[in-house]
Amino acid sequence: MSVMPNILFVQTDQLTVDVLSAYGQPVAVTPAIDRLAAGGTVFENFYCNFPLCAPSRASMSTGMLASRIGAFDNAAELPASIPTYAHYLRQAGYYTSLCGKMHFVGPDQLHGFETRRTTDIYPGDFTWSPDWSKTGFDGATDSRVLTDSGVVGRSVQLDYDEETTHQAVQEIYDSARREDGRPFFLQVSYTHPHDPYLCRQRHWDLYENIDIPAPRTGMLSGDDADAHSRRILAQHGFDNADVSDDDIAKARRAYCGSVSFIDAQLEQLLAALEESGQKDNTVVIFTSDHGEMLGERGLWLKKTFFEPSLRVPMIISAPGHMASRRVTTPASLVDLLPTFMALATEAGWGGAVEDLDGQDLCRLTAQPDDPDRPVYAELLSEGILAPIFMIRRGRYKLVTSKGDPDMLFDLERDPDEHHNLAGHPKHADLLASLRAEAHAKWDSDALSDAIRLSQRRRHLIRDAHIKGTPPQWDFVPAPMDDSRWYRGHGNYNDWAMDYLPSQNTPSKQD
Repeated sequence: MSVMPNILFVQTDQLTVDVLSAYGQPVAVTPAIDRLAAGGTVFENFYCNFPLCAPSRASMSTGMLASRIGAFDNAAELPASIPTYAHYLRQAGYYTSLCGKMHFVGPDQLHGFETRRTTDIYPGDFTWSPDWSKTGFDGATDSRVLTDSGVVGRSVQLDYDEETTHQAVQEIYDSARREDGRPFFLQVSYTHPHDPYLCRQRHWDLYENIDIPAPRTGMLSGDDADAHSRRILAQHGFDNADVSDDDIAKARRAYCGSVSFIDAQLEQLLAALEESGQKDNTVVIFTSDHGEMLGERGLWLKKTFFEPSLRVPMIISAPGHMASRRVTTPASLVDLLPTFMALATEAGWGGAVEDLDGQDLCRLTAQPDDPDRPVYAELLSEGILAPIFMIRRGRYKLVTSKGDPDMLFDLERDPDEHHNLAGHPKHADLLASLRAEAHAKWDSDALSDAIRLSQRRRHLIRDAHIKGTPPQWDFVPAPMDDSRWYRGHGNYNDWAMDYLPSQNTPSKQD
């Protein structure tokens, strides 16, 4: 492998590890993911740093927690002045390209990517700005995601992700023909298996004779559910919804069908790498922006700190850079930026312009596993009374907020997080220690003030923009390059025979 390998970064949306064979849950049919995991490095305890799309992606892109960069919610701008891994890699000599969803908010819709081959699926302006001054929240979802789940002939999400694959495959072949010698960094980002829970018939049929288990923990009622979960149930419209066991089973099957759809897209990307002759010089990374509750505790979607919402897959196939093994050391998405740069430079990269919250996973995996490595996460968006923070350190997880009672879980003895240890005298010292760590890391009051000010600013700008002609922040790809087609200039055969040879047949030079 060369000093600067290509990097193919594949990201899904709302994929929980609870259905993946690679994580000991043989539920979803995912041969491509399984094959990637079998030959790669699997991080068993990998987390997002914010269980919501845009803040998670902004945090991941910059290597810093969302609270540091103002990425408070799904309509908060990622400032153009903050470098992302695309900037760092581009400076290091990479051709950086993006296909699919990134959920950038603000006028900068590239953030270091040299090319972007698809539009985004969500708005790039302040339309979705939350408002903490309101007592309620008009959520983007309702119980129809359960009651209307199942098989679909076509959907906008299917259209979008198939176009993403089409453009990404073309980008892989174009990279093989590029003459400037630069390696590529290609991020391919899908919206599946994000709700609604819908899939094509062919993927639904994969589960005809497969027993998809029901949620391990059903709907919790009254005081059995924590305060934040009760708010999320109301926000998503699930608290008083008439949802049957059949609805739950159908939604979970359709979700698995969507995961199989994603697996089929990954298969096409891997095939393009092999056919274009770039497989051996390309690192492949597979992950998700956050997880999915999938009915556990009666909760669906995300925006909680329970494991199904917070824990995500991370599989890295990087021969020559990482050994093929399973890693138990806790890690998170903010570790990706320094990892990308370590892969790019082959040396101890120290080129960040500021302190990052992540660490190089290549170096981490070369050492003995460290179960006590801490992981941090935040929730700063709608549906909360004050910022909520999470610390995982060792086997314990603390969820703390000025708005809600603390929750402390022993993930080793209680992986489904049934028993809150925060009130147990036996764990008082541990709770105090983790609370002190959270207090030292975050200033909840100052952060709350910053969030409210950000919301007021965005509300004013949003309301001003609807008067007259609004600005266009959504990314629209440039028209297709016309120069590759034959237009009568030069010799036809010289043009027609300038092809990329197949890796499976003799080349034109043989």
